[in-house]
Amino acid sequence: MIQKINQISLEVDADMKVVSTSEQLENFRVKYLGSKGLVKELFNELKSAPNEDKKEFGLHVNALRIKLEVFYNEKKESERPLKNTSEAQDLSRSGENIAHGSHHPLSIVRDEIIEVFNRIGFVVSEGPEIEDDWHNFSALNFPKDHPARDMQDTFFIDKGAQEMALRTHTSSVQVRVMENNKPPIRTISPGRVYRNEAISARAHCFFHQVEGLYIDKDVSFADLKQTLLYFAKAIFGENAQIRLRPSYFPFTEPSAEVDVSCSICDSKGCNVCKYSGWLEILGCGMVDPAVLESSGIDSSVYSGFAFGMGIERIAQLKYKVNDLRMYSENDLRFLKQF
Repeated sequence: MIQKINQISLEVDADMKVVSTSEQLENFRVKYLGSKGLVKELFNELKSAPNEDKKEFGLHVNALRIKLEVFYNEKKESERPLKNTSEAQDLSRSGENIAHGSHHPLSIVRDEIIEVFNRIGFVVSEGPEIEDDWHNFSALNFPKDHPARDMQDTFFIDKGAQEMALRTHTSSVQVRVMENNKPPIRTISPGRVYRNEAISARAHCFFHQVEGLYIDKDVSFADLKQTLLYFAKAIFGENAQIRLRPSYFPFTEPSAEVDVSCSICDSKGCNVCKYSGWLEILGCGMVDPAVLESSGIDSSVYSGFAFGMGIERIAQLKYKVNDLRMYSENDLRFLKQF
């Protein structure tokens, strides 16, 4: 696979030298960065790579992707000279400079989280936002009469005989990955989820999650802890520490809540961390054997861990935004700060 990456890299270098028009730049993007491009193809091949080689392959593929994105973005910024000279000028356009837009804070944080896990071999998986009962609940150890279903207020959709709902978590994507792939599996699932809750500064009827899944032989809780410590240090700084508290989730056993040391007060205690020195960021645990078996994975051979976090929560800690409603109100005074 390294040989293939090097071959594509040489092809990239050659194509970079000949891009001189907007049309050629778009063809370049589609060829390498498009949904069916060569980089996407490499990430798909990464899933089947030997587990011991995934980290090295992931670093090479990620470096190639960054190289392509930097080239494309730089060319896009200087797109004016690339446009066809025959294109008519808009004489009605104001002579004043038009303000540049900015990325949404949730997009910034989501991309940063994806980038961190890409470095250690996790690939991105996506799935539908309207889910059936099996993928959203039953396959995740939520029987019909299980009280854990009451933990999540769900938006149900009338689809006749089939019970459908807006997904309450992106764990449904993990079920689809387990059903369609053989271990080793190392994936993250970012996306929007929905809960039937009253909208307030601390809660919303929709929000965004990133959930992770790793399944292989001899996966331990120590692997989970080290993965999350690596994530915390990458997002919150090298001095960040984590602690795990026992908790309960239907699809993991044992389960834990994860806190990160407060970077605002250096763990000395402030009103943000409620003077505890710690901030809750995510939930995690070892995948319940029943969940593995329901997806056709032999739990006597394989084990795994899973984790999930709210992107709004991470963004809140990074940007000190305490009102969730601000992320979806499209107030330019707020958005332009990012």
